[in-house]
Amino acid sequence: MNTREDKVTYTEAPEEPATALERARTIPDFLPPPEELIRREPKVKVTIALSSRNVDFFKRQAAGNNAGYQAMINEVLNRYVEKYETKLPG
Repeated sequence: MNTREDKVTYTEAPEEPATALERARTIPDFLPPPEELIRREPKVKVTIALSSRNVDFFKRQAAGNNAGYQAMINEVLNRYVEKYETKLPG
């Protein structure tokens, strides 16, 4: 366990902060804008019977990830459709 008295050794750190700043490089922003994080597709309300095992799983996962379980199920379906939509006949 580390305490405040423990010494930390940085083996790859430059001796001078200026050297580190000279080596620094800008990393381009790789995160999508917020509007691309939410799918803005129209929704259709349906009645569907799912196994309690599946619903319980998604509810547990949703609770642990601060998300809605129905949105998670919808995302699984979205990914399935994206993968197979052009591969299936008809």
